[in-house]
Amino acid sequence: MSDTAPQSGHQQDQASDEERRGQLRERRIAAQRSARRVFARHGFQKSLRERLALLDDAKDVYDLDEPSDIYGNGVVEVLEKKVAALLGMEAAAFFPTGTMAQQVALRCWAGRTGNPTVALHALSHPEVHERDAFSQVSGLRPVRVTSEPRMPTAAEVRDLAEPFGTLMLELPLRDAGCVLPTWDELTEVVEAARERDAVVHFDGARLWESTVQLGRPLEEIAGLADSVYVSFYKSLDAFAGAALAGPRTLIEEARTWRHRYGGQIFQQFPTVLSALVGLEKQLPRLPEYVAHARVVAAAFREGFAAAGLPWARVYPEVPHTHDFQVWLPHEADVLTEAAVRQAEETGTMLFTSPWDPHGPGLSFTEIHVRAPGLEWSEEDVKAAVTQFVARLTPLVSR
Repeated sequence: MSDTAPQSGHQQDQASDEERRGQLRERRIAAQRSARRVFARHGFQKSLRERLALLDDAKDVYDLDEPSDIYGNGVVEVLEKKVAALLGMEAAAFFPTGTMAQQVALRCWAGRTGNPTVALHALSHPEVHERDAFSQVSGLRPVRVTSEPRMPTAAEVRDLAEPFGTLMLELPLRDAGCVLPTWDELTEVVEAARERDAVVHFDGARLWESTVQLGRPLEEIAGLADSVYVSFYKSLDAFAGAALAGPRTLIEEARTWRHRYGGQIFQQFPTVLSALVGLEKQLPRLPEYVAHARVVAAAFREGFAAAGLPWARVYPEVPHTHDFQVWLPHEADVLTEAAVRQAEETGTMLFTSPWDPHGPGLSFTEIHVRAPGLEWSEEDVKAAVTQFVARLTPLVSR
């Protein structure tokens, strides 16, 4: 007699749904890898051989005959000094992850202000993607300024019902559509925090591409904050890694906590070299990507209107960075199937990122415009939208 009870019909249906979604995900990934036309080819989606080829350019950014790094010296220090200069800060420290960098920064500020409360947006990365790391690991207490899909306002910061030691602003706010405030709005929010005797920390994982929308250079944007975290892989296509920049005394303290958190890694030269390559090769191109993302977004809107879809939304209508959202009134699995079929049949993949269900019959996905996206004209985008809708319509009419 079997020790395993037979599955109920509901359990079998659930298992088959999970299996079907797993197969669809595998098809989506395979289609993205084989597609001839996409808007972006992210480094993490490439093969190991392709990723290692990134270091072919390392000789252009660093003398490879120099000794290798040990526990953060050598090439690591070169990257840190370069980032500090780009952001106009006194010093910077390299971290293996942004999660660690921000926990350390905010822990240091809590000790200096005497207040462990961090005011932040409900859609910010620590609240959505870090499994309560602030409170569980660092003893910090997050309070939400707002949950609206936009940046916090100065009035909301001034009127927050309890005191806080640090205001954390994610620039841009990725889960709201990579949205940014205007320069005047940003300066007013920072001033509101200062009025409450709080320090300001920027989660600048994607700060590199924010200069176009804010209309200011990196050092002027970063100069509004007391400390800034930046990522090296999200837009610069490095292997991994992050940096925390700010006053020299804060960074020295952060290095101590980096060691305590397990971030004092013996050798980091592959990742650091890839970050230097990203700063050299990708950073100058980001404004071009932002400008073309706005062309692509407009073509999406016109393409969906011409295709006669009952409702479609591009958000923001004019992208603030080179990333934006597309919303459609259909289930995520149906939209994924249509996107995969288009790629399999035509070699063009309009939607490479997953579709995220966000209510009954409503889903959104992210569009990332990088170097491959520059090859798309407005007419190319509109034609691809027509092809996509032609494959979507039979699926939703079943």
